[in-house]
Formats: sequence, C-alpha cells, structure tokens
Amino acid sequence: MSERKNSLAVQRIDALLDENSFVELGSGITSRNTDFNLDQANTPSDGVVTGHGLIDGNLVFVYSQDSEVCGGSIGEMHAKKITNIYRMAVKMGAPVIGILDSTGVRLQESYDALEAIGSIYQEAVSASGVIPQIVAVYGKCGGGLSVLAGVSDFTFVSDKGSLFLNAPDAIPGNNKDAVNNADPKFQFENTGIVDAIGTEDELSAKIRELVTILPGSNLEDGCYDECLDDLNRASEGLEDKRLDPAAFAEEISDNHLFIETKKAFAKSMTTGFIKLDGATVGVVGNKEKCLKCDKEFSTELTADAVRKAADFVRFCDAFDIPVLTLTNVAGYEKSIAAEGALPKALASFAAALASATVPKVNLITKEAFGTAYILMNSKSVGADLVLAYPDADMGIMDAAAASKIIAGDNSLAESFAETQSGIGNAIRRGYIDRVVNFADTRKYLIAGFEMLATKQVDENYRKHSTK
Repeated sequence: MSERKNSLAVQRIDALLDENSFVELGSGITSRNTDFNLDQANTPSDGVVTGHGLIDGNLVFVYSQDSEVCGGSIGEMHAKKITNIYRMAVKMGAPVIGILDSTGVRLQESYDALEAIGSIYQEAVSASGVIPQIVAVYGKCGGGLSVLAGVSDFTFVSDKGSLFLNAPDAIPGNNKDAVNNADPKFQFENTGIVDAIGTEDELSAKIRELVTILPGSNLEDGCYDECLDDLNRASEGLEDKRLDPAAFAEEISDNHLFIETKKAFAKSMTTGFIKLDGATVGVVGNKEKCLKCDKEFSTELTADAVRKAADFVRFCDAFDIPVLTLTNVAGYEKSIAAEGALPKALASFAAALASATVPKVNLITKEAFGTAYILMNSKSVGADLVLAYPDADMGIMDAAAASKIIAGDNSLAESFAETQSGIGNAIRRGYIDRVVNFADTRKYLIAGFEMLATKQVDENYRKHSTK
C-alpha cells in the first residue's frame, strides 16, 4: 500500500479494484531533478501511484496520477513508473488502466519531461493490439497527454474531468463560453475517443464491467465464460428492435448483457460487446431508430460512422473477438463534406473488415442496397456466414431508380425487382446462406459462431495494410 494511502490517487485505485487487492510498485521513487527549487522531499512517488490488482479476480495493472504532487505533472521518473507498468502488463498479458489527472509536462524538467512523455507514447503504441488499454480521465488531461487517451482502446471521462488538446481560450476566436472543447460532453459527442461520461463511481463500475468481458491479451484466443442463459431462448420483439442495434444486441445476448462503446459519437452506427454462449462477440450495426430516446437516424453511411466501425473491428480482430454485423443500409451520406471525407473512411472500413481473420457473421435485418451493403460485411469482403430476415430487402439499387436509368421511365421496375433484387435472388446466387425468423435469431447466431470457432486463415506475408 502507498505511503500516501489517503491520497486521492490511491483512493481512486481502491474504488476501481477488488477490495484489498492493490499492490503498489515503485512507491519510493522520487524526482531526480532539483532545478527551480524542485525538492525530492516534496515529490513522493513522483506524482503517480503504480501497481497491480484484481478486477473480479482478473489481473490488471494500473497507474493513477496524483494531482496533489506537482499537479500530477509528467517528469522523467513519473514517466519511467508508467512505462514500467506498461511493460509488466505486456509480459503478464493483462490490461493496463490509467487514471489521468495532470497539469501536463513538468516545466522544471524541460527536455527530460518532453522525452519522458514520448516514452509513454512509445510503450502505449507498442502495447496496442497486445493488451487492452483503458484510461479514465478524472481530472485534467490536456495538451500532449490527450494523445494517450486517443491511443488507448477505451476512454472514460468523469463529469469533473477535462480532456483537450488546446484549451478553449487558446483557440483563436474561441473561448470557454463559446465552445468548451474540454467539456466531457463535447468530447463524448464529437471526438470518437470517449466511451462514457459520468461520476467517478459510475465510471469505475463501467470499467470493471468492461474488463470482465475482454481477454487479458491477444494470446488468449478471445474471451469465454460459462453461459447461464438458455441457448434456445426465443428472441422477443426483434421486428422493432432491429431498427436499434443496441436494443437488438441486448435482446440476443446472454442474460441481455450489452456493453456499448463510443455511444454518443456517430450515433447512426452502433458498436459494442455481447455474449453468445459465453463467448464475447463484437457487434457493429446501422441504427435507424433509438427506441429509448425515440430519435430517428439516416441509414446512409457517414464518414464518422465507418471510422468508428473500422476502429472497433480492428480492436476485435486484434484480440480474437468474433464480429457480428447488423446490416440495415440504404447508401451513402450525400453532401459536399461527405464527398471529402467518405472515400478514405470507407477504404479504412473495407480494409478493417476484409483483413479481419476472426469469425465474421452478417445479419441483414432490413435493407441492404448498393456498395454500402457490400461494405457492411458481405460475402465478397470476407463474411463467413450471411443470414437475413424473410422481409429484408436488398439489391443494387431501388428497382424504380434502376428502371429510370435503364429505360428512362418506370416501365422495367417490376421486372427488375423480380429478376435482380430481393433476398430470393441473393440466396440463389449464394450471397445469403440462410433466411432466419426473428424468434430463432439467438439460436442461429450461437450455432453460426460455434461452427466458426475453429476458423483458420493463412495470410500472405506483409508488415501491415496501408489503410
């Protein structure tokens, strides 16, 4: 236990971990710098508490910045403690959780402090895809430290925290009262970095829940638990819930567990985790309606939506978590801004899905039109299994629109729909494997992923994709 056991940094760790499980490492470390009256006696633990503990019995490594010591600022020894925690987490194959509350780089240490924060970046990037990385912003997290929130897989910001690259008043023509870009709500809705906001107690509970549904490292072949739910349980109300992937995922998941990620960003695309027969599965789905808030969304793909989906798929693939896509898409967003942003974002999404070697199942829930449907995990971009509902509609485009292009009027619409559109034609061509009814959705998805559990893919050698 820390020599400063009553410090806020230690209290935050204790609130997160299983009771009495925290073991501190490096508690005797202090700053080596004595410039500008920096006294070693006044830098206990050099402003960061580090160690390991348990969450629901799972090993995790944790560091918590101590704002009561030099403002939690990052100096040489402060960074060495954090990088040591990263290296140990990678060796042990366990998640690393950072609790951020810092004024930034320590001015008294100048270049040493700048290089120190760079060393944290290096370790975080090296650990990416090897162990899950989680940060909780409970105080200030600005400037270069905000990069760490972006590198991490999951970021949580307390209602009293602030996350920013440039402070609101430092942005030309802006001030805190105009656009407070450091506000948790702004970050939650606009950046694509933040998974949830709330009180520290609420976020500690969310982090604990998240840790229990993730593997400790990329060597664990996914995450599996005992299933206490009925494998043949009938799914209820999916006719309406298919419009809202969050409600849909909650219904089909073991014991109705759904952990949504990046919830307030790019709301037309839902991402999150469920359990099917005890196995963690990642869900990506087009949202047409939010059933809880009674809001409607376009089923056209947007740049933010596909970037969000691509990042999530890459995380799942890195940690051997199977992917389920729920497809209800009509096309692409139509605007000048979209023309500038969508092509590259779509390429990134296509690359993420096509290169993912984990089991991939696609369920066409309502509509699937054009190349937007192709990008939502079709057979041609690597789906192992494609299912569809009986009343789903799909095709190259709307039959009436196709007729106008071919014949200049609607005269061929009926013929085009009969011969070229619909799930019947897709089944005959082998693009859909099975039509399933709503009630049996959970059963068929479990069976599909169980069949794919031993999937193996031999890949051509390359360092990495360029997208």
